[in-house]
Amino acid sequence: MSDSYDVVVIGGGPGGYPCAIRAAQLGLSVACIDNWLNHDGGHAFGGTCLNAGCIPSKALLESSELYHRAQHEFETHGIKVGKTSVDLAAMQKRKQDISGQLTGGIRQLFKANGVEGLPGTGSLAGKGKVHYQPLEGDAREISAKHIVVATGSSPIELKKIAPFDGDRVVDSWGALEFDTVPKKLGVIGAGVIGVELGSVWSRLGAEVTVLEAMPDFLPMVDKAVSKDALRHFGKQGMDIKLGAKVTGAKVMKTKVSVSYEQGDKAETLDVDKLIVAVGRRPNTDGLGVEDAGLKLDDRGFVVVDDEYRTNLEGVYAVGDVIGGAMLAHKGIEEGVVLAERLAGHKGVAVNYNAVPSVIYTSPEIAWVGMSEAQATEAGYEVKVGQAPFAANGRAKALEMTGGVIRVISDAKTDRILGVHMDGPYVSELLAEAVLALEYGATTEDVALTMHSHPTLSETLHEAVLSVDGLAIHAVNKKKPGK
Repeated sequence: MSDSYDVVVIGGGPGGYPCAIRAAQLGLSVACIDNWLNHDGGHAFGGTCLNAGCIPSKALLESSELYHRAQHEFETHGIKVGKTSVDLAAMQKRKQDISGQLTGGIRQLFKANGVEGLPGTGSLAGKGKVHYQPLEGDAREISAKHIVVATGSSPIELKKIAPFDGDRVVDSWGALEFDTVPKKLGVIGAGVIGVELGSVWSRLGAEVTVLEAMPDFLPMVDKAVSKDALRHFGKQGMDIKLGAKVTGAKVMKTKVSVSYEQGDKAETLDVDKLIVAVGRRPNTDGLGVEDAGLKLDDRGFVVVDDEYRTNLEGVYAVGDVIGGAMLAHKGIEEGVVLAERLAGHKGVAVNYNAVPSVIYTSPEIAWVGMSEAQATEAGYEVKVGQAPFAANGRAKALEMTGGVIRVISDAKTDRILGVHMDGPYVSELLAEAVLALEYGATTEDVALTMHSHPTLSETLHEAVLSVDGLAIHAVNKKKPGK
C-alpha cells in the first residue's frame, strides 16, 4: 500500500467506487477507503445500495412478485401449481448471494483497474491528508492531491417517536432481514422505500398498513399517475393512510402499538413489526468535519459548487452526502464526472433535469422531468398526452394491464418536459424518455420513431401521439371547440 495517491476516495458506495475506477482508468493513482460492515461482520464494498438497499430489495421484490403471481395469476395462463408456500430462508439466501456476487465484483474491478481498496475508516486530516484507520491494524496517514468524500447516507431515526430497537422497530435494512413474515406490518412513510418494502411483505402475506404524514401520495409524481398507482395498491390489499401523523410507538412483548393522528382523530395501530422509512440523512460522522472546517448546510449535507468542490482546497464530494436526488445512479454519474474533471476533462456535466426515478412495486412507477403541475408552476403552457396499458397487446399477454403513461410537453416548442408512468416494466421503458429529455426531443421526434409491435414501448408511443390528438390505439382527448 502506498502512502501517497493522486486521488483518495472516502466511501465505496455508488458515488465512490465508480469515481475511483474511472479516475484509475484515466491514469491517476487511486485508493478507495470504505468501512461498510455487513451483519456477519464482513466488509464489503458497494455501500447501502449493494448491501442493504437497491440490490437486496429488488431481489426480494422479484421473489415476492413471483409468489404473488403464482397464487393469483398462473391459473389464468393455464398453469396449475397446486398449493404454494414461502421458504423465506431460501429467499433470503438468494438475496444475499446476489449482493455478494456484486460486491465481490467491485473487488475484482478494483484489481483490474489498479484501484487500491482499503477497508476501514477515512477522515480529513488537513490539506492533502487523510487519516486512515484500517479495520485491522494501526492507523496511518495518507497523502492525496485530490480527496473525494462519498460517504453516502443512512436511514433517519425518529428517536423521540419510534426509535429503532433492531427487532420490532427497524430501518430499511432491518426490514430486508425478517426471518418470518409478520402477520401485521406497519410502515411509517409512503415514499419510495416505504411502498417498496410494504409491497414485499404484503405479497408474502402480511397485512400492511402504511402511515404517511403528507396529504398527497408521491407528490413528486404526476398526480394522475400517483392516483392510479394508489388505486392499484389498495386493490392489492396495502392500506395507505394519507395525512396520518405518527405521534408515538410503544414496543410491547408481542407487538408494537403505534399512535397517530389523522384529521382531528387520534388513532392506534397494533402491529408485529414496524418499519420506519421517513428519509435518509448524510453520513458525516467520523469524517473530521469540525476539525477540518468542512462546510455543511443546515441539514448536514456537504456544500459543493457546480464542480463538486467543497470549501476546502483539494476536497470534493459526490452522491447522497451532498443532497439532491438520493439515488444510486445519480451518485454514479457524479462520481464519474468528477473523475473526468480531476483528470483534466472539463466538458462533462450531469444533467439534473434528466435524472430518472423508479419505484419497483407492481405496477412499477417511473418518471423523469416535470409533472404537469410542476411544468405549469414553472410557467410553461403545457400540452399533455396519456395512454393506458389496458390497450396494449403485450401487456394483455403478460396479464399486466394496469397503469398509464403521461407525456408533458411545451405547447409552444413541442419539446418534451417530462414523462411519468405506472405499469409493467416501466423502469425499463423510462430509458427512452430519459434519452428524449437528454437530447431535447420534441413529441414529434418520438412520434415519428417506429416502435416494434407488440411491445410495452408502444404505450409510450401512443402517449406521445396523444399529446397532439394523433393516437391510433388510445382514445384521443377532444380539443376545446371541437
